[in-house]
Amino acid sequence: MQGDTTVLPSPPTPRLLAEAERLCRRRRLQLTPGRRRVLEILLDRRRAMKAYDILDCLAEEGAGAQPPIVYRALRFLVHHGLVHRLESANAFVACRAPEARHEAAFTLCRRCGSVEEILLEPGTTGMVAPPGGAGFRVDATMIEMHGLCATCRHEDTPCPC
Repeated sequence: MQGDTTVLPSPPTPRLLAEAERLCRRRRLQLTPGRRRVLEILLDRRRAMKAYDILDCLAEEGAGAQPPIVYRALRFLVHHGLVHRLESANAFVACRAPEARHEAAFTLCRRCGSVEEILLEPGTTGMVAPPGGAGFRVDATMIEMHGLCATCRHEDTPCPC
């Protein structure tokens, strides 16, 4: 399966924001200022964040956002492929390739919280799905791998990231 995966580098936030705006315009979706800011926070932090972490960031900026506003923004961003929800962490991470049709796997560092998105060839995660003859239809598959990132593995002290 090595030939079927690509680790996505972290492109600069302005480029990914511009890509998200183009995607929304093309799909006739509204990337409201609130949705845009939530996406921007996730892009800037480059790690998985819970909704309340995002609320804390907004509060530090002086924005009086309430939990339902952040949850609605996250629901929109996930639904349209701009953000992924990491089930095991109940957290969110910005998609590094929102315009590309893809399946993804994620590595999550248990020490520093960094997350890497690994681009999989479409249909790859279906290899672990139950057979269609069993009457079960798979709507989504999430692959999450937990461990230590290269930086944390090679340091004696906690990762500064």
